[in-house]
Amino acid sequence: MTTIAPQERVGERFSAASMLAARDGSWRVLQDIASSIRPGMREEEARQLATDIIASSDAERIWHPSIVRFGANTLKTFRERSEPDTVLGENDIFFVDLGLVFEGHEGDVGDTFTTGSDPVALACAAAARHIFDQVAAEWRERGTTGQALYDVASQRAADMGWVLNHETKGHRVGDFPHAIWRAGDLGDFSSSPTGGLWILEIQIAHPSLPVGAFFEDILVR
Repeated sequence: MTTIAPQERVGERFSAASMLAARDGSWRVLQDIASSIRPGMREEEARQLATDIIASSDAERIWHPSIVRFGANTLKTFRERSEPDTVLGENDIFFVDLGLVFEGHEGDVGDTFTTGSDPVALACAAAARHIFDQVAAEWRERGTTGQALYDVASQRAADMGWVLNHETKGHRVGDFPHAIWRAGDLGDFSSSPTGGLWILEIQIAHPSLPVGAFFEDILVR
């Protein structure tokens, strides 16, 4: 008999297929938002743009506030406020973080984008995705615990010359609302996370410049 960790409980209507559908829908909306953001736009305008695009999509609702960060605000964590009146530059960096509900299930996706050809911005955005891929591969191949995954992430970031933000440690998702289970962070989970239930978040920064990047997606086999 399989014992389910308390942090991995789900509701009666939970469906693995619906989780993947929520993921796919969330990525479509994120790409629509990112492709509509332009240099010269204020961060506040981009957040309103995100709200409008979500409202016109087939998402049922949001389950966490939509986050858009420009420039130096990419260094800030989910709970920190952006510096106001930040304008996206011609050679700049930004990320989008969405928590949307489709088919009664939660999607949570985030990615970083660049404008122009600044080499540091381009490298930072690419590094966040690469570190995510490496850490996800570690989980698939070795069944690594949530806690150890963030040790791996920290080492991979350091090896590439970046600094991992340890305040951003991943979390549960599920059939809405997953929060009733009070699952805690992936980075504190002492077991190997079950696929289709946990979001791996990677947030990195340049060691000395105000440039950061973020990437998140669900862990799936």
